[in-house]
Amino acid sequence: MMEWNIQSRAHACQECGRPFLDRQTYHTALFETGPAYERLDLCEACWTARATHTAGRPGFISHWQGVFEVPAPQPDLIRKETAETLLRKLVERADPRYGAAMFILAVMLERKRLLKVKDERQQDGRRLFFYEQPKTGDLFTIVDPGLNLDQLDEVQKDVSALLEHGLPELPTETSGTAPVGEPPSSGENVAAAAAGTVDHEPTAAP
Repeated sequence: MMEWNIQSRAHACQECGRPFLDRQTYHTALFETGPAYERLDLCEACWTARATHTAGRPGFISHWQGVFEVPAPQPDLIRKETAETLLRKLVERADPRYGAAMFILAVMLERKRLLKVKDERQQDGRRLFFYEQPKTGDLFTIVDPGLNLDQLDEVQKDVSALLEHGLPELPTETSGTAPVGEPPSSGENVAAAAAGTVDHEPTAAP
């Protein structure tokens, strides 16, 4: 079963328990645990002391290094939907109808360097990408839906409508397809992202 999820970066080393300081180097290890994926965030000292053991743990698939940034206070403002906030809402809802929209949003954010691919896996015959938000350290698990070229136009319209109007409330979702609306006159360049401006452009399903 394919899953979409977000895993937040720990605020303290998960080995020694010491809180991460602003601009402190940390290490993230990624493990496959049955049908799910688990991250482990360690300080430099704990990673150095346990690197061999951690990398040898069952299910280990990847490791990378990052710099911890203390989150800045967020003003309580009502803002227009952005690609990142929309992606977070869609991933949290985990509705398969929005699978293609999630993938296109992730590609858009990578193109703008707001997300970075940390690893790529094959699962159930589909590509699975692990994206990290550099500032927050949040890890997004996104499935490549294997879009056909003739499907891109409809997905672009769906994403544009979601960016313009937001995600419908659950009680109003009664149709079998993702909501479609008129694209906004300005905003995110959905077509450019979907057309293949990054290395892993949408691929035609076999």
